[in-house]
This record gives sequence, C-alpha cells and structure tokens, in this order.
Amino acid sequence: MGLSLSQSKSEHQNVTDAGLICFAVKEEAEPFVQRRPAGVQVLLTGMGRQNAEATVRAELARREPRWVMTCGFAGGLNPNFSRGTVIYEADPGFPLTTELIYAGAEAARFLCSPQVVNTLTEKQILRQTTRADAVEMESEAIRAICSEHGIASATVRVISDAAHENMPLDFNRMMTANMRINYLKLIGALLRAPAKIGPLIQFQRQTRAAARQLAEVLLKAVV
Repeated sequence: MGLSLSQSKSEHQNVTDAGLICFAVKEEAEPFVQRRPAGVQVLLTGMGRQNAEATVRAELARREPRWVMTCGFAGGLNPNFSRGTVIYEADPGFPLTTELIYAGAEAARFLCSPQVVNTLTEKQILRQTTRADAVEMESEAIRAICSEHGIASATVRVISDAAHENMPLDFNRMMTANMRINYLKLIGALLRAPAKIGPLIQFQRQTRAAARQLAEVLLKAVV
C-alpha cells in the first residue's frame, strides 16, 4: 500500500490539484517533503510496478492533478551521468519542462526494470541493449496511467549509483514478495559478510545526498 503525504483540500472525490509528485519510498521524498510548497501533493507509491500502479490508480480516483512527476533514485547506465546528476524525461508539452532545465535537470532516456539492477556488468548489458541512460522501477507504470487519464507527466530522477558502480549488496535477495526490504534478511547478509557494512553505510550517505540534490532541483522547478 502507498502512503499519501498530501494535505486534503476536500472530503469530496475528484479534487483538482496543481500537481502530484510520486516517490517510491520516504528516503527519496524526505528532503523535498520538508520544504514542499503549497499546492503540490506528494504520494509514496511503494517500490516496483505493481505497488506504483495500485497506489497511483487509487490516488487519481480521488483527485485530478494538472501534472504528475515520478521521482526518486535511478541507477546510472550512461557513464556520462555522474552520481548526483538529476535527469528527466517528459511528455511533449509538459508544463514544467523549461523549469526543470533551468533548475539543472538533464534530458535522458529511462528503462523501467522489474528488479534492482545491482552490478556494473548488468548495467553495461542494459546500456548496450537498450541505449537507456538510467534504470528505475516505477515510472513507466505511473506514466502509462497518467496517459490514460490525459494527465501530462514526467520522470525526474537522481543518479544514486553511477554506471561504473556496484551496489553494496544484492538488494533483490532482501526483498519480500511485495517489494519491501526484509530487514531480517539484510541483517543475516551483513552477519555473513561483515565487510559489506562499510560500503552499505557509504551507500546510505550517497543516497541521502542524492535525495537532497533531487529536492533542490524539484523545488526550483515547482516554486
């Protein structure tokens, strides 16, 4: 289930809002939420296509945003995009495209994956076979739903791990069936390989910095 962080304007369904920004998890959203401007709603969808589809469909049944952005982390496939780079892909005529460019976002092509892409080798193969610049897990589903509803949408993501970087762990092995982190499995993996603790802490620092960078771009674009 997703969690809406939006402020309710009405008890009635089909409330019209300026815009909706979707993040998969709170770690991606937090720096933006702390400074979110009035009129922009935030929705946590959960990770993966199925969670994103269910949550966004439910949200659009109760409100009608003028535009939607699907935001969060992405793994780099294009070696020209370094960690912390904010990239975007938008519908023709998306109302905030110019603002995103002025805010520092760079145009890119995204690949939507059913699972976390963990290794440099996987990234190289995906880059060669798809020519995508970055990989993530929710945006294709969210934007397809927006298209059904006639809502302009864009993907805006920050590179959390660059094309040449491996993840500190195989996160797919840590996932539950509904795409949540199983912390018992995570602890077990770290107990079996304590040398992974340092890289995992460093990765957490990287993602916090990336989330702050994404928030700065989004705030410049929507204010």
